[in-house]
Amino acid sequence: MSSVAKKDRAFEIFAATPARILVALIIPTITFFVLLWSFNFMRDTRAPRIMVAIVALVVGVGGVWALYLALNHLVTQMPMRIRDSLLPYVFVGPALAVLTAYIVLPSLRTVTLSLMNRAGTEFVGLDNYIFAFTDPSMLITLRNTFLWLIIVPAFTVSLGLLIAVLVDRMSETGEKIAKTFIFLPLAISFVGASVIWRFIYFYQPAGMVQPGLLNAIVVALGGSPQGWLTIRPWNNFFLIAIMIWLQTGFAMVILSAAVKGVPGDLLDAARIDGAGEIRVFFNVIIPYVSGTILTVTTTILILVLKIFDVVFVMTSGQFQTGVVAFRMYQEAFIFRHFGRGAALATLLFIGVLPIMIRNMKSMKERR
Repeated sequence: MSSVAKKDRAFEIFAATPARILVALIIPTITFFVLLWSFNFMRDTRAPRIMVAIVALVVGVGGVWALYLALNHLVTQMPMRIRDSLLPYVFVGPALAVLTAYIVLPSLRTVTLSLMNRAGTEFVGLDNYIFAFTDPSMLITLRNTFLWLIIVPAFTVSLGLLIAVLVDRMSETGEKIAKTFIFLPLAISFVGASVIWRFIYFYQPAGMVQPGLLNAIVVALGGSPQGWLTIRPWNNFFLIAIMIWLQTGFAMVILSAAVKGVPGDLLDAARIDGAGEIRVFFNVIIPYVSGTILTVTTTILILVLKIFDVVFVMTSGQFQTGVVAFRMYQEAFIFRHFGRGAALATLLFIGVLPIMIRNMKSMKERR
């Protein structure tokens, strides 16, 4: 091919590429504006709720897929050198943009708002944080939260590990049946579980029919019905029992997989050396699955820090059963004190952050 022909061919490619890029650019642009319109539509409080749900589903599945497809099409129209440089950002960029828009920026806004007054218009410094650690009702809330943080992970992980070890010795069919029944509560939402347990704790005055399971048993045994959710501070333990019931199945499944990974030779060697089953459990099994125990514990700790549904459905925070997440909701959306609500949200974030970091480090170490 002559040099003139090569120059003509290069010119044609150069001329065609900008046109293709321009046409390809129109597709993600249109997609972006459609997504922007849908976000604004979903924020409209006057819009029909069913339409908002439909738009949310379409945007959540189809819109994001269309955006990725359009951006990928745009990049493939570019020269190879530019395409290879941009392609990773095409797949990571939208996700980072969404995380920035809906997590990073709101988090920064929350921290800023926590330093403002009720309406968020005047800077008040650390007043909202001082309130969180000095107000008598907040001290009760913090006490309850610490109770949840101590009791729920301890009992959930202990029961989960114990059940995992016991079902590991059952027949295959028995193990499947036992795991199914113990894991079943995890399939229920927190709200659904709370409704179930509200009927269990339901109270009617003496002399009336007791629909609540617990009071029905007490009355059948000759006792008097009790308002279980109003007995302080024991009502907190009755709520904590719901969370333990919900999460024991999760702990059991994860720990069961870890227990099955304990080498049989190691267990046999310990038994040959004269170790009983209790010593094998504490000196062999627990050290071997300690990493998994830590992961399960930190995961449950994060869930407990964010617990809201159980308290909201069971008591609405009455009778000194409030926790930090529920109090945050009260301050922000019931009392309309956005500064205090933001301060409590920030405290929750500070509490969750080191647990998440420790969890990620633990996962990286095991890899």
